Amino acid sequence: MPNKTKSISKSGIDTGQLRFNRLEKWLEWQESLHFTAIELGLERCRRVANNMGLLKPSYNVISVAGTNGKGSSVTMLDQILRNANYKVGRYTSPHLLKYNERICVNGEEVSDAELCESFDRIDRARGDISLTYFEFGTLAALDLFRQHNVELAILEVGLGGRLDAVNVLDADVALITSIDIDHQQWLGDNRESIAREKAGIFRNKALAICSDPNPPQSLLDCADALGTPLSIVGQDFKISSNNDTWSWSSNDSSLKKLPRPMQYCDFQLRNAAGVLMVLDKIHHEYPVSENDIKQGLSDFRLNGRMQIIPGEIAKILDVAHNSQSVKALVDNLKKMPCLGKTHLLVGMLKDKDHLEVFKVLKEVTDSWNIVTLSQERGSDAKTLMSDLQLLGIEDNVSEFKNVDEALEQLQQSSKSGDRIVITGSFLTVGAALRYLTEC
Repeated sequence: MPNKTKSISKSGIDTGQLRFNRLEKWLEWQESLHFTAIELGLERCRRVANNMGLLKPSYNVISVAGTNGKGSSVTMLDQILRNANYKVGRYTSPHLLKYNERICVNGEEVSDAELCESFDRIDRARGDISLTYFEFGTLAALDLFRQHNVELAILEVGLGGRLDAVNVLDADVALITSIDIDHQQWLGDNRESIAREKAGIFRNKALAICSDPNPPQSLLDCADALGTPLSIVGQDFKISSNNDTWSWSSNDSSLKKLPRPMQYCDFQLRNAAGVLMVLDKIHHEYPVSENDIKQGLSDFRLNGRMQIIPGEIAKILDVAHNSQSVKALVDNLKKMPCLGKTHLLVGMLKDKDHLEVFKVLKEVTDSWNIVTLSQERGSDAKTLMSDLQLLGIEDNVSEFKNVDEALEQLQQSSKSGDRIVITGSFLTVGAALRYLTEC
């Protein structure tokens, strides 16, 4: 076991006898502490949270679960509520460039020193209880939100819902975004079983919203069984749009001439509709103005979601990694003018459905550039190449050992008017952003 060290943090705080005094060392240790990277279940996390007095927070909790759209919905909610001058904590995962992205207070990432000090509090509270990397991060978010005295915490559920670490807190409002097939190993291989897991964040008589217009029956059954009032897009609240603006309405209120959140992304309208329904439901306690909403939607940006880096050769980065999100990416690409060719750079995790993703992507791809993701869950390029061959895709296919190598080659070989689309995983997009930032 590493020696505990005493040091002064960059913030000037005496860190005392910490196990580690550098964030990267804490994270390396957390990755190896538990016997498996992912283990669903609330018992371990709940026991530590109870030891730390975190289970009955002073702030209200909005939990966001779903297959796609969670990060976007969390970010929109955070932006609008901060526009109205509420002190908001935001917890998302995974990160793209740095771990601190996961925990933000009032739009600012928490510091390395704060994370180290929080991890130390968790380490002391856990005793001999083993925690996963994700559980450490979730507990740190709850701990730091308490330290900062936030008024609202918006929590992105990492995987599923019922047994996800985020679910140790009772949600005052539960938002379910789109539901599709993903994480089959843990959640099941059909929408009904997956929706049942997502519905695990519902609480008796607490508010719930669903921005999927076709929710599985299991989601409705769970809400009924708990007495949870569930509002569904297309039924309890509705949207209409034209080229430049869109409108939203519920039984009680309406908003017109709203700015579109991201120009080409129609799917973001459903995410935004769910966000507005959450705000409508909590407006007595947390009122926001129409201007707060319009400004939040107008300012909405999220790295790695249809992120466009313009230039002679445009780069488009999107973390799409399942069939539903890739279909949205392809729809968006079809709407965007491109004078030249579309070069796809893709790296994926082992547990994703490569064939389904590739079937969709081939509609817009002129060349395939396949990369190996060296992380434990990452797939190697040879496996992805074999999957392409199963679909009869053999022309204009290149294999690279990593994202940097692929981008370097593509930037040299692409012509003016071409575009490079980087997708398949948070790991792929994060590596690309790092390369493009440093170049």
